[in-house]
Amino acid sequence: MRNRIHGKQLNRTSAHRRAMLRNLAAGLFEHGQIETTRPKAKAVQPFIEKIITLAKRGGLHARRQIEATLTDRKIHSWVADPNVRDSAKENPYFDLPSEDEIKFTRYGDVKKSPRLVQHVMTKVASRYDDRDGGYTRIVATGRNRLGDGADIVILQLVGEEGGPEIGGGTSGRRRQADKRSTFAAGLHKERGGDATAVAEPEEAVAEEAPAEEAVVEEAPVEEAAADEATEAAADDAGGDDAEKDKD
Repeated sequence: MRNRIHGKQLNRTSAHRRAMLRNLAAGLFEHGQIETTRPKAKAVQPFIEKIITLAKRGGLHARRQIEATLTDRKIHSWVADPNVRDSAKENPYFDLPSEDEIKFTRYGDVKKSPRLVQHVMTKVASRYDDRDGGYTRIVATGRNRLGDGADIVILQLVGEEGGPEIGGGTSGRRRQADKRSTFAAGLHKERGGDATAVAEPEEAVAEEAPAEEAVVEEAPVEEAAADEATEAAADDAGGDDAEKDKD
């Protein structure tokens, strides 16, 4: 029985699991966001939160604790790599170093580059001076990994929510609305005219029709009233003539 065991094993040994969490955290601190599976993202979230909290504390003791937890290494060396496209060298989370600040040996190894722990202590921690926890979020992409069908998500640092949502999934209501718009556009193209312009005369005829019927219905009433007035006048005239004859 799996009793008194804290955390998720992720079907890995303890050494493999620690190395995986360190690499995921290092990638997130370097790029600002990473793409991974949902179980891995949930497992590495508390690991990252504790490191950022230590970095916010500052001091030599906090730095040594981070170095003991997170493997220090050189980062952002891909900024000076000619094989990396220019669009991939843009980062909305951090200010990247210039190519002059990164140097390589004649064998292609990185000789000079920013360090991971220093980057966490200065740039990552400074983003959350006024925030107590909740430094990361998980964004669903709506895609699945080939092979086992695991959910692919994006784990990113919070603070850049002003832009469009990263998730690539489209809701069913949006798909249905798009289909309706496409169908309406096709009908409009087949008719060769404006649908609103065609609908307006029909509405005008529908509105005018009751008025004509009212006129037709009111005409007999007016004629009957006129006939009754004529007959009443004739009766009055006949009565006056009869009285004159008696006299």
